[in-house]
This record gives sequence, C-alpha cells and structure tokens, in this order.
Amino acid sequence: MGTTSLTGEDFAAVTQADGIVLVDFRDAASGSSRAFAEVFDAAAARHPDLRFTRVDLQAQPALAAAVGVQRAPSLMVFRDGVPVFAEPGWLPADSVELLIATIRELDMAAVRETFPEPVRRV
Repeated sequence: MGTTSLTGEDFAAVTQADGIVLVDFRDAASGSSRAFAEVFDAAAARHPDLRFTRVDLQAQPALAAAVGVQRAPSLMVFRDGVPVFAEPGWLPADSVELLIATIRELDMAAVRETFPEPVRRV
C-alpha cells in the first residue's frame, strides 16, 4: 500500500479506523526526519496489511499542535482507534519491527479495560 499523506481534515477518520495505523510526522528540512522516512517507508513495503501515513509538519502545523507533536520526526501508532504509542525521534529498522510485532500482539480488550475512554460531557 505504501505511505499516504494525512491532513487535519482526514487525520481523525484515518486514525480512528479499525486496524493498525502508523503516523510519521516529518519535516523535509530535518536530516533525522529524512533518515527515519527511509526506515518508515521500507517498513510500509514489508507490512502491506498495515496503514502507514505521514504528516508534513511544515504543511500541517495546526494538526501537529493539536496532537502534541513538537518536533520531527515523531511517530504515533493507533490500533483500532486507540493511541498505543507516541514518541519523538527516529527509530532504527529493527526497533520499528519490534514495535509493530508488539502492537500486533496487544490484547485490545485489556487495553480498553485498563485505559477506558474519558467520559465526554455535552
């Protein structure tokens, strides 16, 4: 499937969908961001069953601010609409593979039981 771009308009719909969604917040001006982009894009080729997405921090500063991303690269991972990982900095390929394996094995019922959604008041 490759890596697709996200904007503020489609971020919520994509990250709240079923399955695993990885989001790379990148900045083309950042050397470490470019280096991680290569690792991330290669992982996308190895895992076509997962959704790999990217957000251009220069083009989407309001989205980055809304989700608390302050620097590139930053990686967020969602599983079945639940944020399960968020860290700034780049990861080497073996760490990305370990992260993906760990997220695949998550017991989402236990995650939801341990971290229930907050009550939303109208």
